[in-house]
Amino acid sequence: MGYWQTRGLRGSDFEDLINRTNKEYFDDDLAVVQKIPTSIKPVKLDNERGVISLAYFDEKSTVDYMGNVQGIPVCFDAKETTHKSLPIANIHSHQVEFMDKFDMQGGIAFLLVHFSKFDEYYILDMKTLIKYYNDAQNGGRKSIPYEAFNKDLEIFTDTKYPLHYLEGVGTYLEIKEKTND
Repeated sequence: MGYWQTRGLRGSDFEDLINRTNKEYFDDDLAVVQKIPTSIKPVKLDNERGVISLAYFDEKSTVDYMGNVQGIPVCFDAKETTHKSLPIANIHSHQVEFMDKFDMQGGIAFLLVHFSKFDEYYILDMKTLIKYYNDAQNGGRKSIPYEAFNKDLEIFTDTKYPLHYLEGVGTYLEIKEKTND
């Protein structure tokens, strides 16, 4: 079972952008997307500070976010990397399986990826994710290179929506329609 040790929450700024964006989308009736909490079991408490200092993950989580965008079910996981590639080790098999089945049922599943080295955000489509994931499982490359990310699916920050990913979702839908995926 995985353990969580307090070293600062990696990706918390990224998730904060997503959460604030989701609130704006909700307030503007554009989408209802929520963060799915990861179930943890506390092992060690710091009673003096009132915080959990050691815990383990109670069960496997699926994805970070789920919801509905104007009648279209969506699910995605947020991943952040400081490298010029996204390590496959950061993507778990149960997540890939869940997103693939979600996508097959007519929903939209993807990764939302932050390349902190470039301060750029992208949607990674399921087709690309599955290709690199399967290749890695069969002894191939163990990461998804920056160059593999579709530049048409880059996400930009905005004054109203801190991370306006719905534009990228629209582009992703158009690409899926054209390729019948």
